[in-house]
Amino acid sequence: MLPDWPMFGLGDDARSALAQARAAGRACALATITALDGGGPRPVGAQMVIGEGVLSGFLSGGCLEADVASHAEDCLADGVPRHLVYGTGSPWPDIRLLCGARIEIMVEKIEPDDAAVGRLLALRDARMPAVWLSDGGRRVCVGPGETPHPWQGAFRRDYEPVCRLVVLGGDPTALAIAWLGEKAGFETTLVRPKGPGAPPPFEWVAYLRDEPGEALAAVGLDRWTAVAVATHEAEADHAALIVALPSAAFYVGALGARRRAPERLAALRGAGVPEADIARLKTPIGLPIGGKAPWEVAVSVIGEITQARYARASNSASTGSPAAAGSAPAGRRTRASAMANTETSDES
Repeated sequence: MLPDWPMFGLGDDARSALAQARAAGRACALATITALDGGGPRPVGAQMVIGEGVLSGFLSGGCLEADVASHAEDCLADGVPRHLVYGTGSPWPDIRLLCGARIEIMVEKIEPDDAAVGRLLALRDARMPAVWLSDGGRRVCVGPGETPHPWQGAFRRDYEPVCRLVVLGGDPTALAIAWLGEKAGFETTLVRPKGPGAPPPFEWVAYLRDEPGEALAAVGLDRWTAVAVATHEAEADHAALIVALPSAAFYVGALGARRRAPERLAALRGAGVPEADIARLKTPIGLPIGGKAPWEVAVSVIGEITQARYARASNSASTGSPAAAGSAPAGRRTRASAMANTETSDES
């Protein structure tokens, strides 16, 4: 029986739940959407982890999670993988998908010492991409420079390192961006140069008091990292941008008034930052939703970062910035029923 409130569905990366089960020395079941027809609410590759003391992820809008959990219990009991079909062609017509999709799901038992999961977690910790191959009974995981060798019936899922967010600043807007970023699943670090010794009262948000350049170098700006500069101090902003813009970070944005953008861009050119890097800068930061309150700005910033993240993943062109412009067995019945580019003209 699943909880009445599906808070478990807020977790979207199965690796954390797999690590939790592994650390506890307990087997768990991994359910993965392997095929989708008709546009379901979750994409192919979406996963759910079910086990004693661990429950994370979701596969639909609530239509089938309880049934999948029931199959997962059976899989944990006998070790036999399940290949489930919901929607058109399903042996369980009483489980209706309101989206009209056909969803195929593989459920497999993961032992706590599973070698493929161990490799997957090691690559995660090293911030390296991974390729996962599994048919439910056999699974392998390979990293960069290794060639995956799929076999008949194997499903492939690609994992990227967890996206990170570095927020520079210490005012309510910077705090809101950092807090919302962590809630949205980013590994978040707040940088407040010479800030108070005690960290901000946010669980899971790292804190650095170093100068911007030193802090960004300590974090390491790879292509899965976003940087949001919101210090309200021109020198601190500049120090952060001359490090962030030439880096591999997939997103760099800076809070500030649109009327001050030419001055900021001129300072970057004067520091020798290449035009191609300057053109990446999002300033004013955030999507144009119109709000200026801290939480409104945070929503616009996390929205723009998320947009940039998926635009990169799909190899689509990013939106132009002001900087650029300026220069189981069939027949089984279920045992459980479905249970700103915020306008910142008045900012610093």
